Amino acid sequence: VTLTISDHLEWDEMGEKLLILQNKINSYLAFIESDEILEKYPEAKYKPIVIRLVSLEAPNEEGKKFIKMVTPIIEEAGFKFESVVYDENS
Repeated sequence: VTLTISDHLEWDEMGEKLLILQNKINSYLAFIESDEILEKYPEAKYKPIVIRLVSLEAPNEEGKKFIKMVTPIIEEAGFKFESVVYDENS
């Protein structure tokens, strides 16, 4: 089961995007951990869950730090986190 965050925002130096992403990830984790995901998608039971961030732009240094920080937190919660940059040629 993959929950995708579609990210079209630029990586800013002020960290506004990081706050938006943090809030979105927290919302996804709450959706999963509250079992609301099973209410909406019962077929998700017993399946691995991935939170995937798909960005239009490669992360800047702060973005890379953020991704490196959130990945183990999400994995410790029992889920997988992926970050990919959208490539319209693939």
